[in-house]
Amino acid sequence: MSWFPSPSSPRAAFRDLAAFMRQRSREQVIGGALAFLVTAIIVIEFVVDAKIGTAPPPRITYVELYPSDRTDAQIIADQKKDMAQKLAAQKEKQRQFQKLEKRFGM
Repeated sequence: MSWFPSPSSPRAAFRDLAAFMRQRSREQVIGGALAFLVTAIIVIEFVVDAKIGTAPPPRITYVELYPSDRTDAQIIADQKKDMAQKLAAQKEKQRQFQKLEKRFGM
């Protein structure tokens, strides 16, 4: 591997680590293994968590299909009907807010 210094290789680095660990006491080896295990668990949790629940749920869009031979009068009537529904929804929302305002004494 070209990014390692020339006198070193991954195999040599692992041999060096194993030789270093053989000279340690049992408690130091257990502590090092536990430190490595905890670090690995944290890294794995971050990798797994990044893949869970990140996609937004599918969004359904309903489209109303109109006939191609609609007259202008039908279009205007539909617009008036839609506007009336929109105003009714706004009035209802305003009524709910007024009710909430009275309830909290604002």
